[in-house]
Order: sequence, then structure tokens, then C-alpha cells
Amino acid sequence: MRKYANSYSGRVFNDKNGNSYSGRVYGDRHWKIPFFVSLLVSITLFTTTIFGLYSSSYGRDQVQLDMVSFARPAESDGYFVESDFQSFQSNGFAKNEPPRFAYLISGTKGDSHRMMRTLQAVYHPRNQYILHMDLEALPRERLNLTISVKNDPTFRKVENVRVMAQSNLVTYKGPTMFACTLQAISILLKESAKWDWFINLSASDYPLMTQDDLLHVFSNMTRNLNFIENMLLHGWKLNQRAKPIIIDPGLYLSKKSDLATTSQRRSLPTAFTLFTGSAWVVLTRSFVEYCIWGWDNFPRTLLMYYANFVSSPEGYFHTVICNTEEFRSTAIGHDLHYIAWDTPPKQHPVSLTVKDFNKMVNSSAPFARKFRKDDPVLDKIDKELLGRTHRFAPGAWCNGTSADGADPCSVIGDDSAFRPGPGANRLHELMNKLLSEDFRSKQCSTKS
Repeated sequence: MRKYANSYSGRVFNDKNGNSYSGRVYGDRHWKIPFFVSLLVSITLFTTTIFGLYSSSYGRDQVQLDMVSFARPAESDGYFVESDFQSFQSNGFAKNEPPRFAYLISGTKGDSHRMMRTLQAVYHPRNQYILHMDLEALPRERLNLTISVKNDPTFRKVENVRVMAQSNLVTYKGPTMFACTLQAISILLKESAKWDWFINLSASDYPLMTQDDLLHVFSNMTRNLNFIENMLLHGWKLNQRAKPIIIDPGLYLSKKSDLATTSQRRSLPTAFTLFTGSAWVVLTRSFVEYCIWGWDNFPRTLLMYYANFVSSPEGYFHTVICNTEEFRSTAIGHDLHYIAWDTPPKQHPVSLTVKDFNKMVNSSAPFARKFRKDDPVLDKIDKELLGRTHRFAPGAWCNGTSADGADPCSVIGDDSAFRPGPGANRLHELMNKLLSEDFRSKQCSTKS
């Protein structure tokens, strides 16, 4: 049998029987087998590589991510898959260096100057700051605040101050207050992995000691302590806050108005116990991560419950922490504020003046509220407690000269070095009381 090939058509002819076949099709049958063998080998090698990397990553002592570590401590005793997430911890930065704070400073219409003053009084290059002006403030005022932050040479260099681009309508005593707080926390978690405690302040708050004082004292403390007032919700508060069903107009309107109360009343919860306390808190990163992620769904359950609750900012975090086994023992019943209340019934704080100065100092608290705009007592605090003569309360990080009235904080030095003063001594005494066994044994108590 003779065969010859047509070099143009690629066809092969058989002289004997006249049948013809496509050379290309016939050739495909020859390379199919080695092709699929090669493909199978490639897939096998690729799969082996992927699983090898996956296994090796879990063979390390700790898996470092950009923001959080999923490493589970040996003492964890959870029985469910979800319990693996209960040990959310900050990246290992804070274990070997001084702590960092993340501040939320909030304000409303007419508060932009007060917010800047409070920001400058609590500023330190180690910390993170986020500012929120609610939707009631005029666009021009919000813009001016943003411009002030952008034009500050220190803020521009360190890049640790942000103004929330989204302005939320915030209703007094409504869930929109703590919803805004949760949003700020989410941004802070996203933007920076290097902070240990979250602190919320308003434009009417002011510090009573320097950040060097505060950072120095917190450097010598365990980083799992949450400073949050916590009391069992009972008596008249139980009837006036837990049983009514309210609607916060800030959730769906563009103009601020009072809470709307329905005619219906609801029964008290039996799945958890209600707690209350001050809306001003100092919370650990691990706890606020739990509130945001809510891997066992409890924080989200309470979020929905408190959406129709009177004075929900004074109950949400408190009820979460006191009903969560992992965090209950970390609660310290103090908001680290000095607040003077009206009497009776102690529901609204009175504005502090010069006559309250000694009481503020003797309280040993690092913060106080509330203050009127540019009240003379603020100048007294700046001079006698903060040593503030320029933009910022000075600290060891201020590496410039003060000759000829220059601002020493215009030159940034080592932000991990502190120069504690009398404020640190006062705060140290307060912490000794708060961390005593007698005081801590009374936290999250269900006894009314």
C-alpha cells in the first residue's frame, strides 16, 4: 500500500480502498493522551503546592494578618467552631511597646471649634483620632473642620487624624448615637492595626491630664481591661427604658426630631440581663472587635433589641460585656470621667466651671464633662494641668525648642517616650482603687 500526502490540504489518501482521512484529526488523537497526562500532573503539583502552603501557615506559632490575629490561646476551652473566633486579639505590636488609644470625638451644629480644641488637648502622635459632625451641622462647618485638619502640618505629617466623610443624623438618647460609634470603630479597625483602647469623647469633654500621663499609666496595665460603668437595670429605669418601644427618626429622616414612642409596651427579656451605665467608655480593641464582628451573633441580637430602646447608648455595650463570659471579668465599673449631676434625679450633667476645678482634680479622672464653649475653666485646665501654651499639650514627643515663643511640638520626636507628671500620679491612685479585688468583685453584679 502506497501513501502520499497532499502538502496543501493535509489529507492522507489510501490507494487500496480509496478512503481518505484528515491528517489533522488523526494527529489530534496522538497528542490527546500526552496532553491530558501533562494536565493531570500539573493539577496534582498545583494542588500539592497550595495545600503545602496552607499547612505550613498553620504550622507557625502565630498567623499575622494586617489587622488581627486568629491565633487561639492554649487555655481556650470552647466546644464549637465559633469559639475559635473568641480569641480575636490585636496584632502583636502592643505586647512589646507602649499602648495606643483610638479616639472618637463627636459634635453637632456649632461644635467645630470645640472639637478642634478637644482634639488638640488630647493629641499624641501614637494615637488614632476620628472626628464626626452630625448631619445637623451645616455643610460649611463640616467642610471647615475638614480643612482645619488637612491644613495642620502635624496631622498631615503623622496622618493619624480623620474626619468621617459620612455625616449621620444623631438623636439624643436614640440608637443612632451608638450606631455612629460603631461605624467610627469600624473605620478605626480598618484604618489602623496599632491601637489598644477605644475612647469616645464629645465636643463638651476635656482632658484633666496629658496624654503622656495617660499612656504612661496604661503602659503598666494589662491590656484586657474595659472601663465601662455597669449596673443592673432596675427600678424606674427598667420601666421607663426597657418596656417602651421607641422609634428613632434619625434612622429614616434627614431632619433631627425627638424620639417617637409607640403605644405598645414590651415584656422584659429573659434570654439576657439588662445593664446600664455611662455612655462614655474606654474599651479594649478585642472587645470592640467582638461587638463589630459578633461571631456568636449576640452583639447583633442586642443591636436589634436596642434599636427600639430609650437611652440605648447607656445600655448596649454594658449589656454585651456583662452577658458575655469571655469579657465579663474584664469590666471595670468606671467611665474615667468626672461628671457633676443635677439633683434630683441625676439625669443630666451640669456644666462645669472654675468652682468645680478642685473637685475635678481630686477625682483623679483623666477626663471631665460637660463644659460650655470657651469657658474660663478650660484655660485654667490648659495652664495648670496640661501645660498647654500652643496647639498641643506638650509631651516627651515634642522635640523642638520653645525659645522666642516657638512651639516645641512642631518637631516630632520619639512617640514611645513619655514624660509623666502629677496627672499620672493621680491616675495611678485611681487605678489602684479600681483594680482592687474588692472593687472588681462587684462588676456586672445581678444584685439590685
